[in-house]
Amino acid sequence: MNLKSLAIALGMSKTTVSRALNGYPEVNSRTREIVLAAAKKVGYRPNPLARSLAVGRTNVLGMIYPLLPSDLGDSVFLSVVNGMSEAVEAAKMSLIIAPVSPQNELPSYDNMVRGRQVDGLVVGRTKVHDERIAYLTQAGFPFVANGRTRIAAPYAYFDYDNDSGIDLAVSFLLAHGHQRIAFLSAPLDLHFAFERKASFIRCMANAGLQADARYLLDDSIDRRSGYQAMQQWLACTPRPTAVIVDNHLSGVGVVRALLDAGIVIGKDISVIVWGNVEDTMIGINVTTIAQPDLRRAGAKMVEMLQALLAGTPPEKLQEVWLPVLLPGATVGRCLE
Repeated sequence: MNLKSLAIALGMSKTTVSRALNGYPEVNSRTREIVLAAAKKVGYRPNPLARSLAVGRTNVLGMIYPLLPSDLGDSVFLSVVNGMSEAVEAAKMSLIIAPVSPQNELPSYDNMVRGRQVDGLVVGRTKVHDERIAYLTQAGFPFVANGRTRIAAPYAYFDYDNDSGIDLAVSFLLAHGHQRIAFLSAPLDLHFAFERKASFIRCMANAGLQADARYLLDDSIDRRSGYQAMQQWLACTPRPTAVIVDNHLSGVGVVRALLDAGIVIGKDISVIVWGNVEDTMIGINVTTIAQPDLRRAGAKMVEMLQALLAGTPPEKLQEVWLPVLLPGATVGRCLE
């Protein structure tokens, strides 16, 4: 039985029956009870597409993501997505991830927003000055940023505390006697990379140390570039006694380069990597700045989107979780 037949059987208009089924407050409780009882009796099931059109919702959340070749094998990215997927399934919603080329990213946002293909978006890899967030804010479209950006308007975001994470790493190395510390950054237009490098320079200065320009490299966000950066540092005289890497993808390359060069990690050179390094090719317990509860973080962003859709102001939906330092086998006393 369709909606029209149900309305005829009840002697009501299609609009009244539809509004009763969808819980509109203007339908009185007695009418709603009659409609729901009749629908249950005849086994009526609403058409999901028609229902979405009626309430102005798609029940779909989305991510537009310029995928890197390494993303599909990235345990951190996949853990967050798994958490999001579990949360949308529990809410009887759907999640779509639309991979795009970097040059087509903003037009893809425009198409999705204008076409109302989703109810809300998660914006990943936020930039220092992010045109995607500026566009969504101006359009008044619901979104949660996975990371922060520089914009005057309030917006909802979820992030880990970059300052405290780098402070943990620098303090740990200083406590082990290291002073010649190198720092490897992702591209500095990414907000997390910009913040983490600034935090590193500040932490070194607070310890009375000036970061050596030779030991500051950036634009590294995969294994190859991490490997090449470590080779460059190994050629320095003197070379650094310790290295901090601001992303786990590059961290794998750094560790691999040291192993290939015959360096005893934790004795000859110490290493700390931001993000869990899970790679069977490494075979070493890396000291990490860990982002706890990644699956829960993904679920949290879905919860925040749902709150936005329910009318919660974005400035009340701003979460920053603390990272933790997990000691491993890759940090030891400085012998110089």
